[in-house]
Amino acid sequence: MRARRLAARWLIPVEGPPIERAALLVGADGRVDSVGADLDVPSPPGIPAENFGEAVILPGMINTHTHLELTGFAGQVEESDFAAWIRRLRKLKATRTPAEYLDAARLGLQACYAGGVTTVADTGDSGATIQALAEADGSGVAYQEVFGPHPLQADESLARLHHSVERAGRWAVNRVRLGVSPHAPYTVSGALFSAVARWASSEGLPLAVHVAESAAEYELLTAGSGPFAEAWRARGIPLSGMVGRTPVEWLADHGVLSDQTLCIHTVQAGPSDIQLLAEAGAAVAHCPLSNRSHRHGAAPLSSLLDAGIRVGLGTDSEVSVGCLDLLSEARAAGGLATLGADELIELCTLGGAQALNMEAETGSLRKGKWADCAVVRLPEQGPTRAPAEHILDSSPADVLLTCLAGKDVYRAT
Repeated sequence: MRARRLAARWLIPVEGPPIERAALLVGADGRVDSVGADLDVPSPPGIPAENFGEAVILPGMINTHTHLELTGFAGQVEESDFAAWIRRLRKLKATRTPAEYLDAARLGLQACYAGGVTTVADTGDSGATIQALAEADGSGVAYQEVFGPHPLQADESLARLHHSVERAGRWAVNRVRLGVSPHAPYTVSGALFSAVARWASSEGLPLAVHVAESAAEYELLTAGSGPFAEAWRARGIPLSGMVGRTPVEWLADHGVLSDQTLCIHTVQAGPSDIQLLAEAGAAVAHCPLSNRSHRHGAAPLSSLLDAGIRVGLGTDSEVSVGCLDLLSEARAAGGLATLGADELIELCTLGGAQALNMEAETGSLRKGKWADCAVVRLPEQGPTRAPAEHILDSSPADVLLTCLAGKDVYRAT
């Protein structure tokens, strides 16, 4: 790493108001050394300096839910019924080799960088994303998935998870963290949920889980009906003992919820569910475009935030949404809650860092934090609104530079 200085018309630190005619000084350690008005930020001799002119410097964004190993599958799963969509995706995944998964994860990570994202929270079962992150000297959490809906499979599934985590552990270096993900209430038994939660806690591993995502999942847990229930019965999987709770209650009953838990989607969540999440200190990855694409409904974003729950934004996979554009997710989130542009940018940055328990290291541009940032061009006619509003209207095509710990990971050509 080496020191460098970046300047632009605007800088959004997030933890503080936007700064006009601003600069950012990156130390040789890759951390923020100074941030403020251009005239107030030192210009040490011999330090490379770059002024982007009519542009905005903002913290690198945090994508709190991806499936990068599925990159390249966009448009190949068209089923409108969610259960059928999952079956089709499972068959499609079976055609991909380990090398293809790794290529897909690398491609997806580069797409994130090109959109101004510097940290990802990824769930997958191939182990490809954690390798791609480590190879890129990246930043993020790779949650190793585990499946097993039959209670009698719990020990076998847990053993497979242990093996996968041990194998993936060699890639958990520097800013790359390893976690676990018992996939969802419709693919994981109560016994396996309990076992994974206990083991993750004992090993200090963060946990991510898809929960309260769809009406089909809600029907399975609350009434023992719907397409997932029918699929379980067809496979001889017992429903006894699980019916009569909401998905969030089911997780709480099995010790899954804690301040190290990231709940993905959380669409079908009522007031009592939100209270359980808040009491446990769990965080939420909000994926509004995926929820819309699958016609799951709208997550109760305002209620989650009002309850003090840590919320970040996620793109989900290309196969669900077609792209990995976090600012599109922010615009969609703005349609679900009365949030200003500054608040939506915070969801993309510091909010995501908080959801992943990384706020001490990234998510805002403050002295001592990693110099993770993106530079986004302003309109050619110049800024006519607040810089955050211009950022929300931008696309990956407007990203000029993305830096991770002060180093370029993407530069527009």
